[in-house]
Amino acid sequence: MLVIGLTGGIATGKSTVSSLLRAHHLPIVDADVLARKVVEPGTPALAQIVRAFGRDVLLPDGSLDRAKLGRIVFADEARRKQLNAIVHPAVRRAMFWSILRCWWRGERVCILDVPLLIEGGLWKWVAKVVVVYCSAEIQLQRLMKRDKSSRADAFARLNAQLPITEKVQYADVVIDNSGTPQELERQVDQFVQRLMKEAGWSWRLSWLFPPWGVVSAVGTLGWRALRRSQKAKPRRR
Repeated sequence: MLVIGLTGGIATGKSTVSSLLRAHHLPIVDADVLARKVVEPGTPALAQIVRAFGRDVLLPDGSLDRAKLGRIVFADEARRKQLNAIVHPAVRRAMFWSILRCWWRGERVCILDVPLLIEGGLWKWVAKVVVVYCSAEIQLQRLMKRDKSSRADAFARLNAQLPITEKVQYADVVIDNSGTPQELERQVDQFVQRLMKEAGWSWRLSWLFPPWGVVSAVGTLGWRALRRSQKAKPRRR
């Protein structure tokens, strides 16, 4: 099974590409969805958050008050790191089990939709990195239109992220979303066709000979991780 990492920047169209891939019946593991699930009432991660931040971050129904927690962590980098140390491992565990379920079902491909794929280092452990790209100016215009924000506010949000041009440096496949929706659909269709051709043989072999499938997967990821580690690290902001 090929595990594909899908990422992009704000307003580049990653969610649109994810939806198009889902329309091709490819399984999508959405990190944003998992991030909400791992802090639902009764989860270990939510209990850790309450111990670290107090019960004031809960709503009356026992669910997480994201707005209040957000105000706390965005005003204090140390507290933000404390929160990430709780949530990120929980999300990664959930992603691992989701991938395992895809493999168990015999899926040929699994798409990891992860906004911070590059920043979080997960790009080293996928078979291919797919980056959804558009120019910074198009990003800015789309963000202003989407959020009805000023140019200054939209620019500040973009400037707080790793530039899309830097993410492209880590890409095995770039999907250019600078044009029309029809052009984007054609690119996704072509990508899926190539992907399924590549996935077919290795998937069958891994099921016919499970030990070989595991060894092959580990070897491939190890080689790619070594090669990619030689690339420049993302610029920190």
